[in-house]
Amino acid sequence: MRTIDFEQIAQTVERLCVAACHELPADVVRALERAAETESNPRAAAILRQLLENARLAVQDQIPLCQDTGLTVVFVEQGSDVVVAPVAPGRRTLIEAINEGVRAGYERGYLRKSVVADPLHQRKNTATNTPAIIHLSIVPGDRLKLTVMAKGGGCENQSQFRMFRPTADRQQVIDWVAGVVRETGADACPPFVIGVGIGGNFEHSCLLSKRALVRALDEPNADPFYAQMEHDLLKQINALGLGPQGLGGDTTALAVLIETAPCHIASLPVAVNIECHSHRHRSANL
Repeated sequence: MRTIDFEQIAQTVERLCVAACHELPADVVRALERAAETESNPRAAAILRQLLENARLAVQDQIPLCQDTGLTVVFVEQGSDVVVAPVAPGRRTLIEAINEGVRAGYERGYLRKSVVADPLHQRKNTATNTPAIIHLSIVPGDRLKLTVMAKGGGCENQSQFRMFRPTADRQQVIDWVAGVVRETGADACPPFVIGVGIGGNFEHSCLLSKRALVRALDEPNADPFYAQMEHDLLKQINALGLGPQGLGGDTTALAVLIETAPCHIASLPVAVNIECHSHRHRSANL
C-alpha cells in the first residue's frame, strides 16, 4: 500500500489549474499551426494565426488564454494500492484535496471564479471555483493520475444527447453529430474539438464524450472502425464552412474524438461535448 500526502495532491491540482489556463497543450498548438498553413480562406488563416499569437502571449505573460477560466473538471485514476494521508478534519479525503487545489490554483493564478452554489434560485458565486466536477476511477497499481480540464461555459452549453434506435447506422450518427455542430455555429468559439460518446447509457455516454476530450488530438481511436469514423466526421464537419470564429473557412474543427462503451441491446446512446479552440487541460502522475 502506498500513501500520498493530502498536501501533495492539493499542490499538484493547484499547479495543474494554473498551467491549464495559461498554456495550450502542444498537440492543440500543432493542430492550430497545421490549420493555419492549410487554410484556403485568408481571413480564416489570419484568425488562426491570431489564436496562436494569443497562446504565445498567454505563456509569455502568464495570463489566462480566455477570460472564461471554466468549471474545473478533474478525471482521477486512483491505483487500488493508493491511500491519502489526512492532515486535519476537513482535509482528509481525495475529494477534499482536489477541491483545495482548485481553490488555491484559481486564487494564485488570478483566474475567474465561475461557480454558483445554487443553479436556479440565488445563483450566488462560491468565490472559489469549487466544487470541482470529479470523475473517479479505481485502477490497478500504486499511482494516482490527475487530469484537470478548465471547461468554459460557452462551449459546454452546446452539449447534446440523443438516444438513437439500435437500428441506426453509422451515417445517421455522423449526420446528427455534424448537425449539432452546425446548430452550434459561432456560439462556442470555433475551431472546435469535438468529443463524442457512443454507448453505455444516458449518463455514461455523456461522460464518454467529455473523457474523449482529454485524448491527444493526433491519437486516433484504437479501433479502426471508430478511427475512420473520426476521420469522416471531421471531414463532414469542416465541409460545413463555419470556419474559425464562425466567419467562414476550412477549419471548423481541429479534431473529432470518439469513445465507446457496451450498451443495452435496445439502446444506442450518443452524446456530443464541444470544446472551443482554447482546449485547456493538464495531467500529472503521482
